Amino acid sequence: MNAPHESLLVRLALGVVFAVAAGAVQAQAAGEVEFARGVGFAQSGSQTPRILGKGLPLQQGDRVTTSGNGSAIIRMADGTRMTVRPGSELVLAQYQFKENASDNTMLMQLVRGGFRAVTGLIARSGPDAAKVQTSTATIGIRGTDFDARLCSGDCGQESARVGASARPNAVLASAKVVSVQGGDLFAVDASSQRRRLVEGGSVYPGDLVETGAGTRAVLAFRDDSRITLGSGTRFRVDNFIYDEKNAAEGRFLVSLLKGSVRALTGLIAKANNRNVGFTTTTATIGIRGTGVDMNCTGPCAGEPSLDGSSGLTLFTWLGSIAVTPAGQTALQVLQAGQGLFISPAGIRPVFTQPPMEGPRPDQVAVPPKLFAAAPVQDTQEGLFVFVRDGHIEVASSAGEILHLGRGEAGFAGPRGETARPVLIPKFIDFDRLPLPTVRNPGVTTLLSESGNRSSNQCR
Repeated sequence: MNAPHESLLVRLALGVVFAVAAGAVQAQAAGEVEFARGVGFAQSGSQTPRILGKGLPLQQGDRVTTSGNGSAIIRMADGTRMTVRPGSELVLAQYQFKENASDNTMLMQLVRGGFRAVTGLIARSGPDAAKVQTSTATIGIRGTDFDARLCSGDCGQESARVGASARPNAVLASAKVVSVQGGDLFAVDASSQRRRLVEGGSVYPGDLVETGAGTRAVLAFRDDSRITLGSGTRFRVDNFIYDEKNAAEGRFLVSLLKGSVRALTGLIAKANNRNVGFTTTTATIGIRGTGVDMNCTGPCAGEPSLDGSSGLTLFTWLGSIAVTPAGQTALQVLQAGQGLFISPAGIRPVFTQPPMEGPRPDQVAVPPKLFAAAPVQDTQEGLFVFVRDGHIEVASSAGEILHLGRGEAGFAGPRGETARPVLIPKFIDFDRLPLPTVRNPGVTTLLSESGNRSSNQCR
């Protein structure tokens, strides 16, 4: 073979290799099927449907359907795992994932049926990175473990077959974020797990809430207490207990470790102010039904005082507070318009309200459905969502927004209405479909169909 002919063959061969490689990159799998049972298909556009089976690659644009007796567990490239319910249709409308990239995105369309999901890296990268669209509402995923289901008559029929009583749909969060200005707002739980908070995000007992530089936030508590956090603040919910039927037995105990807060106390303080208190390293503040500003810097925040002007500044703008400086037993009562400055150099009165970051919390509007519940029947048509962990935002077609935290169920109806059901729907609470994280989904499915609940399933 002469050299020119040989060179041409080499170039042609390399061209084929590069074309195949380019096609492989373009058709890179967004995920794959880990388990399938019964009849199901994946189809992209007008291409031939592919039978769902273990190891089947899934691409952006695929429409995954399951028959009335079929189900599948799929795993996406970012670690998201989903159990697709029988009788479901789910479209992987957009999917882009590259590790550590800033533009990762996942958009799914739930046409019918439902799924159980544990989300991965995309949902943790930003509040708008992962969404599920339905004809009723859009689900904004904030990094979570949740169920979503479009119901017609089938859900009510499942609930009717459950003999047990429905459980109350209680809000477990102490507070939720009403607004955030700036960038970084985080919560660190009692086990040192750190999570980003956005509007509607939940704060639980034991959580340490931190604002970054230039970040301000407003928290609303279930008893209608409200807290404005300034930038560079560290604020901890030490103990919060509240039952609206017995507010006098509630507890509201918090700590300001650093930075500034503007606080308006709520129903617990009105019912029994002895059970409400703020703590700093410098002083303990007893609340008597109050609005108060607090600024904790220097020695109060465990930092050196370079010029002697830092410490704990208190100023009451509503009601009164009782202040007990650290190491003392005598308390000082401050009425509205009075303040106090406490530092290692001593204690002195403050007669002028100091400048504070953020609005007074009594001037902040709290969304009416932040904690409220309403009667919703299991037989109603619409979208039902249940959050096992994390944070979900349900935005209805009429523009209503419902935020759901850990252990909460929510509903969006066909007319654009949203509600937090008074009771957790029984078809959710007693769901026999395996979670996507089970090790042996086939065994779990057989146990469920025989009436035995697996220990891996959520109750």
